[in-house]
Amino acid sequence: MKKAFITGITGQDGSYLAELLLEKGYKVYGMTRRTSTENFARIEHIIHNENLELVSGDLADQHSITSALNEIKPDEIYNLAAQSFVKASWTQPVLTGEFTGLGVTRMLEAMKLVCPEAKFYQASSSEMFGKVREVPQNEDTPFYPRSPYGVAKAYGHWITVNYRESYDMFAVSGILFNHESPRRGLEFVTRKIANGVARVKLGKQKNVELGNLDAKRDWGYAKDYVEAMWLILQQEKPNDYVVATGETHSVREFLQLACEVAGLADWEEVYKHNPEYDRPAEVDLLIGDASKARRELGWKPTVTFQELVQLMVEAEIEKEQERDS
Repeated sequence: MKKAFITGITGQDGSYLAELLLEKGYKVYGMTRRTSTENFARIEHIIHNENLELVSGDLADQHSITSALNEIKPDEIYNLAAQSFVKASWTQPVLTGEFTGLGVTRMLEAMKLVCPEAKFYQASSSEMFGKVREVPQNEDTPFYPRSPYGVAKAYGHWITVNYRESYDMFAVSGILFNHESPRRGLEFVTRKIANGVARVKLGKQKNVELGNLDAKRDWGYAKDYVEAMWLILQQEKPNDYVVATGETHSVREFLQLACEVAGLADWEEVYKHNPEYDRPAEVDLLIGDASKARRELGWKPTVTFQELVQLMVEAEIEKEQERDS
């Protein structure tokens, strides 16, 4: 039985990845931080699976990571944990660098020390491209991050390349473009729109407050993207891959479509601008070229942008109705 170690298992991607690996017959170990309030909502349905085990650890604590990897000796390591909310990275830049950047080095050091034969996956991000140098963005596009989060992710990406080339480790990055689902955190714009529109539909609020509607993103479905993570670690040779749909849509389009799904006639009545949500330095256009992933991994997205918006809005309407019953 293959053993996988996942940091960030309680997040959107971690929960979908754990599901996928359990289906594939893995023994899954998920690292969680000890906090006064435990948030296992996303993995509640699999938490009692006999092949899932949660272990205590922290990306800021080298000893806890080394100790966990030494005990488990995993075949595959998926480093998904991070301070992952871009907006928060401006108010917590040092913390973001600590977890999202240096945390990767701690993971790689622990692996080098106790299980160098394992395969390591680093969750890189399209936010590393930031002020884009070319459209679309591929594996060779230069990075120009526009937030402390993007800068920290770029560090995590390059330290992974560095360990691969310096120590001959199977250490790779998936440069994932935005990927969403009903399990997305409420602070992210897609879930904020889906939830807000559902609440307007049900008469629970009047508006959805948002920042810049013109920002364009390449949005896919998280469940598709975790499959790409797994495929990347099944390759013979370590390599980095862009994972994206190759389509770009604006925040405005997401809102318009969400209103359509909910049966709200006028999206402009629903929208309310809140300058608090504008970024100090905006990333205007992200669109990925995933042709390498299609060619070498045989991966492609299965859910369209329209289907994704529908999936998220319908899930929010159902959740909001359940709260009332």
